[in-house]
Amino acid sequence: MSDCIFCKIVAGDIPSKKLYEDDRVLAFYDIEPKTPVHFLVITKDHIKGALEISEENSRLVAHIFEVIAKLAAELELGAFRVVTNNGPDAGQTVFHLHFHVLSGGVLGEMA
Repeated sequence: MSDCIFCKIVAGDIPSKKLYEDDRVLAFYDIEPKTPVHFLVITKDHIKGALEISEENSRLVAHIFEVIAKLAAELELGAFRVVTNNGPDAGQTVFHLHFHVLSGGVLGEMA
C-alpha cells in the first residue's frame, strides 16, 4: 500500500535500523522504544492485522516467531515479551501486521 509506513520501510523509501531481513519479513528497532530493547518484526507483504491471518498466510506468522527466537538468542535476551495489536482500540497505529519484541528489564504485568 502506497500510504503504509511499513510498506515504505520494506521498499527502502524510509530508513530503518535493521536487525534481520529475508524474503518474507523484516526486523528493525523501534524509533520510539518503550523498553531498553524494542524491535519490530513485520511482514513484507501488506497484511492489515491479525484478523487477516488465514490458512493461506499463517505459515508466515510461524516464520515470524522463528525469527523472533533467532534474534532473541543472538541478542542474549533472557526474557522478552511479544505483542501485536489489532485495531485502534487495542492500540494499533500502523495497520500492517507487526510484532513488538520488548526486553531489557522487568516488564511487569500486562494491562
